[in-house]
Amino acid sequence: MSEEFKERNGVEEGEASFAELFEQYSDGGGDDLNVGDKVSGKVIQVGETTVFVDTGTKLDGVVEKEELLDEDGNCTVADGDTVELYVVGKDSGGIKLSKAISGIGGLAMLEEAKNGNLPVEGKVESTCKGGFNVTVLQRRAFCPVSQIDARFVEDPEEYVGQTLEFLVTKLEQHGRNIVVSRRVLLERDAAESAASFVEETKVGDEVEGTITRLAGFGAFVEIMPGLDGLVHISQISHGRIGHPEEAVSVGQKVRAKITKMDHDDKGRLKISLSMKELAQDPWDTVSSTFAEGDKVTGKVVRLADFGAFVELVPGIDGLVHVSEMSYTRRVNKPADFVSEGQEVAVKIKSIDPIKRRISLSMKDAEGDPWMDVADKYQAGQKVTGTVEKQEQFGIFIQLEPGITGLLPKSVIARSENPAPFEKLHPGDAVEIVIGEVKAGERKISLTTGDAQEDGDWKQFAPKKQRSADTGGMGLLGAALQEAFDKKK
Repeated sequence: MSEEFKERNGVEEGEASFAELFEQYSDGGGDDLNVGDKVSGKVIQVGETTVFVDTGTKLDGVVEKEELLDEDGNCTVADGDTVELYVVGKDSGGIKLSKAISGIGGLAMLEEAKNGNLPVEGKVESTCKGGFNVTVLQRRAFCPVSQIDARFVEDPEEYVGQTLEFLVTKLEQHGRNIVVSRRVLLERDAAESAASFVEETKVGDEVEGTITRLAGFGAFVEIMPGLDGLVHISQISHGRIGHPEEAVSVGQKVRAKITKMDHDDKGRLKISLSMKELAQDPWDTVSSTFAEGDKVTGKVVRLADFGAFVELVPGIDGLVHVSEMSYTRRVNKPADFVSEGQEVAVKIKSIDPIKRRISLSMKDAEGDPWMDVADKYQAGQKVTGTVEKQEQFGIFIQLEPGITGLLPKSVIARSENPAPFEKLHPGDAVEIVIGEVKAGERKISLTTGDAQEDGDWKQFAPKKQRSADTGGMGLLGAALQEAFDKKK
């Protein structure tokens, strides 16, 4: 009997038992509690073999101390601690509490557990067809694989060897057919947690939790025992990720914002979470991070017909248009030039923080080979090139990556020996002569170098010199002068 009771009622030591029992029975005692109810109360006293718990009624709860010991034999609770236990019996002397029915027991205890929805301890011994073999009160029971957990079971073997709590769902043939379910117990606890959660929280609140499972579409976060929320893959990070495991891991503690709460068709609470909304948006600081003209390295994260999206930092992508991919290659499809996941060097052409757009160039980062072409190639210079392709009007010959010249068919036709040029195929090496270089127009005309076709050295001379030699009339004037002289 508590001292508070004695003081309130003026009870002497010898009268305690009768007076206390009288109050208990006259006020209903522990009638508010029934076998199977879960009790959450503070530890009143830790005794030698038993622990007394305040049940919130006139009767204190009593639990065997042995149930509250750890593996080293130390008691896991102290005076004032709050514990959660189940009512497994009651009489005028108190309310018997337990973590779950365990130990050696008979059919009567199993019947009591089944009828009272009391959890029983069971050890998962092994897997079997369709489920698990579980030892309950030294009897063999069966737990279907769908009933071992509230979530999908990916690896049944991970449950083997664990001692868990179950509810007895079927007890037939004098104990020879026992079926148990852990899922029912978990869902019951989850329903209680969900009801409490809905009362105390709202959309927009921040919560802490532990990641318990990863799937291709997102990460499941346990907010409280029996209550999970889902962070969709698009809400994990500002950056693009292909799978949640790229950003988070099982067991990791995270903070998230509640974005939605509703119930599914079966009445279960569904909670949508966002980790991204609590992280700083990288676009808020993009102007201080990058500037036009910067050369940076990024990762190709997505390909489209018109170009490639390159991630500069998580959450910030830029577009390399197909026309900005290469000076040295003709790119028709981005997929022919780059691939997803590839690291590439790019130059920032423009940044628009308002529209969240960054224009990038791979070819500018690489450099324009035409910048010094006028210094490298001079009229009359003999060079060796590689045939790229043949067209009706001429042959395109690559002098170096990104630098291609044209050998016109009309020039070949005037050659003394056109056959070698007419037989050329893509990939063939050929020696040719530089005719005219127009770096600004990205054009180089080529000739065969044939003396008969090309006339004398004057055609390879600089334009000013040719003009001087023809009296300033240019090539057309020289040709007219030659025709006039012949006519004479």
